[in-house]
Amino acid sequence: MQANYFRIMNWKNALIIGASGGIGTALCAVLKASGTAVTELSRSVDGLDVTDETSVDRVLGALDQTYDLVIVTTGALEIDGAKPEKSLKQLSANAMMDQFALSAVGPAMILRHAARLLDRKSPAHIAVLSARVGSIGDNTLGGWYSYRAAKAAVNQIVHTSAIELARTHKSLACVALHPGTVQTAFTEKYVARHASVPAPEAAENLLGVLGALDSSHTGQFFDWAGERVPW
Repeated sequence: MQANYFRIMNWKNALIIGASGGIGTALCAVLKASGTAVTELSRSVDGLDVTDETSVDRVLGALDQTYDLVIVTTGALEIDGAKPEKSLKQLSANAMMDQFALSAVGPAMILRHAARLLDRKSPAHIAVLSARVGSIGDNTLGGWYSYRAAKAAVNQIVHTSAIELARTHKSLACVALHPGTVQTAFTEKYVARHASVPAPEAAENLLGVLGALDSSHTGQFFDWAGERVPW
């Protein structure tokens, strides 16, 4: 599948979770430029802390419209200074729990509101940003235990959510997306090791992939080029 950037014109109302981050900000800009109405939510601006169930319920519960596009962009490679582990000896229970709270439980709490927020009558998309390192089948290097495991967990959450949401939202594509290595504060310590793209380009890639998906693709995991990533 090849990304088709121009299909982003189809969306009327978008909800971006994590809108103040590098990718979130870029997504909002590209969508607005295409004429999409965008609701932007973040912890720094709106007090939406995805690791706090009460915060998620309060902020999302106050929304009174439906969306045909929802993207969850929250995540972090380092939390409170805990770097991705290179070996089992570096594992920390607290660091692992922090990663799961942000990268797996947080998106799950967002998805809990999906049925009410998503348009049931028209084609709609909901995507959670995951990472290729969360793929068990693609893991040949090892390391990065907490981050890998949290992303693998959110992949399962997205897949399972897609099964349930398909019962009521017949035209929905609920997917996990790998954005590639993007030049943001999120990756600044690691970007030199990999081919990377600026955030605006990454946003166009992701929206292009989403624009080419329909309900037949729900529950799957795609990269920035529209290729399926193994679980």
